[in-house]
Amino acid sequence: MKLGLMLGYSGAHMKLPVELVQKAEKLGYETVWTAEAYGSDAITPLAYLAACTEKIKLGTAIIQLAGRTPANAAMSMATLDALAGEGRVICGIGVSGPQIVEGWYGQPWGRPYHRIKDYVTIMKKIWAREGPVSHDGEEISLPYTGEGAMGIGKPLQSILHMNPNIPIYLGTGMEATVKLTAEIADGWLPLGFVPETAKLYEPWIEEGLKRAGKTRDQFDIQAMANVHVTSDVKGALDRLKPNIALYVGGMGHKSKNFHNEMMIRRGYGDAAARIQELYLAKRKDEAIAAVPDEFVDEGALVGDKERIKKRYRAWEDSGITALTVWSDELGLETMADIARLNY
Repeated sequence: MKLGLMLGYSGAHMKLPVELVQKAEKLGYETVWTAEAYGSDAITPLAYLAACTEKIKLGTAIIQLAGRTPANAAMSMATLDALAGEGRVICGIGVSGPQIVEGWYGQPWGRPYHRIKDYVTIMKKIWAREGPVSHDGEEISLPYTGEGAMGIGKPLQSILHMNPNIPIYLGTGMEATVKLTAEIADGWLPLGFVPETAKLYEPWIEEGLKRAGKTRDQFDIQAMANVHVTSDVKGALDRLKPNIALYVGGMGHKSKNFHNEMMIRRGYGDAAARIQELYLAKRKDEAIAAVPDEFVDEGALVGDKERIKKRYRAWEDSGITALTVWSDELGLETMADIARLNY
């Protein structure tokens, strides 16, 4: 199974662990991934890393769909691909949530299913350079002819000769959008995937692949897990709980929180409700304490090398094609050793 390194997005000050990425490349990691929320963007750091590395692939997990028009996303990713060396870029896209879409980007939530479909279709048309791009979509159309349009929009073709084969991965988690992902994308960045829930997604993936006439070997699944090499398992699990509480309890509206819904799907409905109730009441310490150890442990690789190795087997047998790890240098080295033993 292939390995990737997750960097996420920066905090209050922009920090990019270049040496850690270079270490991952030397160890044989296939990919490095950045993200964005409402601070640092996901694409600029990859351009910097492209100049500091030689072959590791550069992925976004994810760029927020509302943050860029499909044409701008296509231009940005194609430019990065050209600078990095063709074939190194993976474009991971997600819709985020309505609080960010409407509160940060000033766009209507709309219909995410159709917006994703239109967005991906337009990007692929732009990269293909088969002629001026037009698209009559359910949510996005080119040229634009909606409210406020002058009616003189002109279909255009990219000046830059772009790589037509930049892979698109989608960050999705609901049944309809997971099926759509398997149908129109090259890979999937699953929300909250753990080996215990792998069977839930199988029929969704198969249905999407069937729609497109694709086989399973034409579709990648890039899951993610935190890795902590330690003799203090309980302490490591506790250190992961604040971030889980933030996303399950506060990253989204009470009636629309994909992370909360994911926790429910994994069988922790009571905990999800309690965490959200406490977090929204600003009782964050209690919300953190309400995160079950078992929930954290299922989605992470924590413990000494032997414990991690044993747990890794479940991930390897879950049907994913790659695992992105969020870890320090010791964790990277440990995972590289474990993965090599299984090649």
